[in-house]
Amino acid sequence: MTTFRMPADEAEARAVQDALRARVVLDEPGPPPGTGRVTGVDVAYDDERDLVVAAAVVLDAATLEVVAESTADGRVTFPYVPGLLAFREIPAVLAALERLPVDPGLVVCDGYGRAHPRRFGLASHLGVLTGLPVIGVAKNPFTFRYEQPGPRRGDFTPLMDGDEEVGRALRTRDATKPVFVSVGHRTGLDNACAHTLALTRGFRQPETTRRADALCRSALREAAG
Repeated sequence: MTTFRMPADEAEARAVQDALRARVVLDEPGPPPGTGRVTGVDVAYDDERDLVVAAAVVLDAATLEVVAESTADGRVTFPYVPGLLAFREIPAVLAALERLPVDPGLVVCDGYGRAHPRRFGLASHLGVLTGLPVIGVAKNPFTFRYEQPGPRRGDFTPLMDGDEEVGRALRTRDATKPVFVSVGHRTGLDNACAHTLALTRGFRQPETTRRADALCRSALREAAG
């Protein structure tokens, strides 16, 4: 695992993203959906206390049963800046992953990978630092354009930045708003979408995200007292 160092300001943070982006691996397909383990990570904030809590929930990829889970909390030490949110979240997420008693397998972030202005969102950043295969599944398309996919589960359209496809708008339930899938590290886009569909059984969001969201919110309530 690569050591994370908090940048001193926004300019340094952008320089870190630009430097680490060259280490993103884009030519691996990633683990097959439905095999091994898959881990959801998410964070929750208490802005009044400058507190952030991260959760990591490991699922069996075939059954979606919980294998292990962990949480970590800490102080928010970087300001809220669009495009730089990873710097607020990564220290706690890394700590939660390190506390897991099992290998996490593929990691699913509630956020972006390549679908980021500098092509280096949380999923890419986390992948480079840990060496794990990571994908991003977000609830909105950030600043990128897309056409509405067809109405059926599995329909998708490209998420575009100019002429570049940076991710996909993917329908995970019939006649429900799409989610936005992008590659983080060591996983292809086709495979990232296949994982997302395998993880969404009855809900719009992947089960990894739903479980991690519930756990970090519960842990935040306890940490905040």
